[in-house]
Amino acid sequence: MKKRVVITGMGAVTAFGVGAGLLWQSVKAGKSGISSIERIDVSDLPTKVGAEIKEFEPGEFIDRKELKRMDRFSQYAMAAAQMAVNEAGAGFEEIDGKRLGVIIGTGIGGIETLENQHNVLLEKGPGRISPFFVPMMIPNMASGLVSIKYGAKGFVECVVTACASSANSIGDAFKAIQRADADVIIAGGTEAAITRLAMAGFCASKTMTTEINPAEACRPFDIKRDGFILGEGSGVVILEELEHALRRGANIIAEVAGYGCTNDAYHITAPAEQGEGGARCMESAIADAGIEPCDIGYINAHGTSTELNDKNETSAIKSVFGEHAYKVPVSSTKSMTGHLLGAAGAIEAIITVSALKEGFLPPTVNYSNPDPECDLDYIPNTGRKAEVLYALSNSFGFGGHNASLVFKAWRY
Repeated sequence: MKKRVVITGMGAVTAFGVGAGLLWQSVKAGKSGISSIERIDVSDLPTKVGAEIKEFEPGEFIDRKELKRMDRFSQYAMAAAQMAVNEAGAGFEEIDGKRLGVIIGTGIGGIETLENQHNVLLEKGPGRISPFFVPMMIPNMASGLVSIKYGAKGFVECVVTACASSANSIGDAFKAIQRADADVIIAGGTEAAITRLAMAGFCASKTMTTEINPAEACRPFDIKRDGFILGEGSGVVILEELEHALRRGANIIAEVAGYGCTNDAYHITAPAEQGEGGARCMESAIADAGIEPCDIGYINAHGTSTELNDKNETSAIKSVFGEHAYKVPVSSTKSMTGHLLGAAGAIEAIITVSALKEGFLPPTVNYSNPDPECDLDYIPNTGRKAEVLYALSNSFGFGGHNASLVFKAWRY
């Protein structure tokens, strides 16, 4: 019999500020975290808005000396992990380190450090490159730093599957606990890609919006959508084997019920026709949970606000759910959080779990011009109360990577 896995803590750093609770309350209210970008010069870029973090003091979570040796993507992860561990309750520090793991994914890693050190190389020469350049930049360092802080000596890795990274991280953690490779895993994702180089790259690929009004820039499933909004931050959850959590009196928030992982094997950036790979991924997650498609009461869509993703994800949902597709509420919370790339799946897992716990489904904001090819119930503009037992969260990434997670409202 499969071991049951529950979520016992959550932490987040987003454009809304610090805390998973603040993230949920903002999204529940339909509030946008998207603003004009201020940290970098975007005057010569066609995209000038993003879900930029403006209220975060890393010194509240990390020693000042250590801060100088961490890229922002690691800083965000350290803060989110600390909040998640704190919520996981008393006794966490007594967990056997050899049974404690960490899986924190990222799509890009320390690109800000890479840019800064490249400028140093050009302007001052190789002798001035920081000895911390490589460990600050490499994507696995968020997992490594969190592991060091909490003495996690067990199943520790970093998943890099583009925008599916943190959903894969949570799914991989779920499976590692099910097969008894760990009792507890700190899992999630982190990203800090609002930089000149990353912004210029996404602009060159013509995948980001050129809308200048921040509040209306992200319009998933709306026919006037014109691209995604880059976000930054981190989401971390504590996954724990159920009996282990019960023995230590942990705070149980929800249950992880199923996980699907597939690849389109189709194109480096575009999704497969009709969302074929995403459909197989959702089917796999639902089957893994041991339920039927009609048992799913809410879908947190990948919903990037790009032409290809939105219509292909809609087609995939129809393929999997049949007539039930028109009955199950769907929303893209990226309309408010922006797209956190490798951290998106973890942020959306926190939102989905919060929706199950509170009995409230968050909206897709800025939905006012229906696309005939996107004709499902996208919970337009205003959230709604609904008691849901099972919910599905999708994350799809460049390279054809797909990850789907099924969460269950906590019932012993």
